[in-house]
Amino acid sequence: MKITEINIGKISVPLRTPFKTALRTVNSVEDIIVEIKTDTGNIGYGEAAPTGVITGDTTKAIIGAIEDHIKKTIIGMDIENLEEILISLNTCVLKNTSAKAAVDIAIYDLYGQLYNAPVYKLLGGYRKEITTDITISVNEPEEMAKDSLDAINRGYDTLKIKVGKDSYKDLERIKAIRKAVGYDINLRIDANQGWKPKEAVKILRSMEDEGLNIEFVEQPVIAHDIEGLKFVTDNISIPVLADESIFSPRDALNILQNRAADFINIKLMKTGGIYNALKICSLAQIYGVECMIGCMLEAKVSVNAAVHLACAKSIITKIDLDGPVLCSKDPVNGGVIFDNRNISVSNEPGFGVKSIDGLIYI
Repeated sequence: MKITEINIGKISVPLRTPFKTALRTVNSVEDIIVEIKTDTGNIGYGEAAPTGVITGDTTKAIIGAIEDHIKKTIIGMDIENLEEILISLNTCVLKNTSAKAAVDIAIYDLYGQLYNAPVYKLLGGYRKEITTDITISVNEPEEMAKDSLDAINRGYDTLKIKVGKDSYKDLERIKAIRKAVGYDINLRIDANQGWKPKEAVKILRSMEDEGLNIEFVEQPVIAHDIEGLKFVTDNISIPVLADESIFSPRDALNILQNRAADFINIKLMKTGGIYNALKICSLAQIYGVECMIGCMLEAKVSVNAAVHLACAKSIITKIDLDGPVLCSKDPVNGGVIFDNRNISVSNEPGFGVKSIDGLIYI
């Protein structure tokens, strides 16, 4: 099964409501789709999310990396030689993790098709079903409380609350939500790098004193400030999850060796796909640190791959894969099944994607 052609396209999917964090406001998913064809007629699909404020990868950068570097490197290679392809993919251009992720996902899709098996089984086959949280965008406290209740009415019991914009108001936001939803609902908070280390400790201790019962706080400080991240981890009882601080296995090892966080968040757009995500999983297992699997604002092609990874590995204990359910429609035919918070994989070969509606080739 040799790679003969790599096509690039775009999809545009409106969100149900605007997605607001400490870093950005987004109204629709505008992603790049990679379609890899082989001499056997098989097609593998991948997806890249341009998220410049986090990965540095823009739409033009993703297209350029694929056209100028990745295509000329892997076309002609045999899917059977998975390791060789993925090493070549990861060394043909520096950084550009989103472009690499899209191609990596399509390669794993074809690898599953080659052996007529779903990818999650090839990677470990730990389970077939997972349960995701859902994100509550940062707004005024009353609006966030209402959005939280709406999510609960849709069947969600774990909410990931976006904060990091005005620490005093962040406390009011969480108090309003906890008052509205009660204590049977699990609350996670994500500051998206929005606080300074001492500010983070102050606000999080206030949440502890208020008895708001927070499961964990995600990326409270700027990504590069590992000392600041460790300072927060060492000075609060709420567990800390490292997200933007970790792109590569080397980043994960640095966090683990310095005990700078309690948990690790894996996102395929940061790791460059499944190949490096598996290395992070192995490191986390060695150190006994649980992982969360997350996503950017992505449609179901790339989230599909993240679901398979989560179903494969027991070290992934927390799921934040709500990208497709935040969309107003699902353009992907086939793949994993989303039933609000419940996500399940099928036994279709690869990732099971059959086609993508509204795909515009570039």
